[in-house]
Amino acid sequence: MQKFILPVLIISIAGILYFMYFKPSDGLGSFTDFDTNNNATRDIIVELVKDKGVIRNRESGGTIFYVLDKNGTEMKVQGPFDLPPGMDSAPTIVLNGHLTTEYFCAHGVGLRN
Repeated sequence: MQKFILPVLIISIAGILYFMYFKPSDGLGSFTDFDTNNNATRDIIVELVKDKGVIRNRESGGTIFYVLDKNGTEMKVQGPFDLPPGMDSAPTIVLNGHLTTEYFCAHGVGLRN
């Protein structure tokens, strides 16, 4: 019986850590989870602000658009020039990037499955 206590305890702690911290969320993400001093890229699920549209700049090779997180925070996004088709009609999109003090720098933009 004592041989099973430690493995069960370790598995329980690992499960709790996974479900509380590392499990991907199905809902919208929050920009407050990002640190402006950290350039590590992470995914966030957001909603596109369709009223402001998408501005493409061929000279810089990028795009500018606006999104909302789960807290209703509107954030400017500077993203890649090539965006996925159907992004305008998607209920949510996935951004991969990092937060600066002025905008979200998206290295990748995708649609949710």
